[in-house]
Amino acid sequence: METYEFEGKTTEEAIENAARKLNLPVEDLNVDIIEPGSAGIFGLVGGRKAKIKVTLKSTPEPGETDEREESVEPLETDELQFARETLTKILSLIPVEATIRADRIDGKINLNIIGDRSGLLIGRKGKTLDALQYLVSKIVNKAFDKKVHVIVDSEDYRKRRKDSVTQLALKMGEKAKRIKKPVTMNPLNPHDRRLVHLALKDDENLETRSRGEGLLKKVVIIPKGK
Repeated sequence: METYEFEGKTTEEAIENAARKLNLPVEDLNVDIIEPGSAGIFGLVGGRKAKIKVTLKSTPEPGETDEREESVEPLETDELQFARETLTKILSLIPVEATIRADRIDGKINLNIIGDRSGLLIGRKGKTLDALQYLVSKIVNKAFDKKVHVIVDSEDYRKRRKDSVTQLALKMGEKAKRIKKPVTMNPLNPHDRRLVHLALKDDENLETRSRGEGLLKKVVIIPKGK
């Protein structure tokens, strides 16, 4: 089976590069993380690109068994346990010594990585966490053949990020009302854009709109009547 290697600033970007260059959907790729990438010290020194190894998924001949397909079959009937085991295996390849706290909240599987070096897994604005979450979600969904909502976090970063984005949205909303002009926020991922819309949706004097193309878009906060 032919193997390809791709790089990117983050694991997520490396996967996107692979899908684009091979002209295939991500679902048709088997992805192994060689190097998760690092922004280095304060984002200035010692940074490393993320590197992945990619093979193409193939359909086994009749009577044959694809070993990779077997590897994603649930070892336990419990989705929570399987999701935790999947993330544990991925972290062992990086490698990072950490424990994973797993629980269910509102029907969602929450995996929180805890350890001295777990902060390295967050990445710039949570991009490394997003890549880990994407991989775990894909494996779990395929194993159980249904949509399972998996959230991967590290030291409660996502809660802290939610509070930060919400406070920024409220601050920018007040600025828009004060200057009576639209205020445009920096490009945000879909999750953070949703936080902005939710933070301001009950303000009768404001409306919010997403503008741009691709994964990252800007949110424009507009005073009513403008």
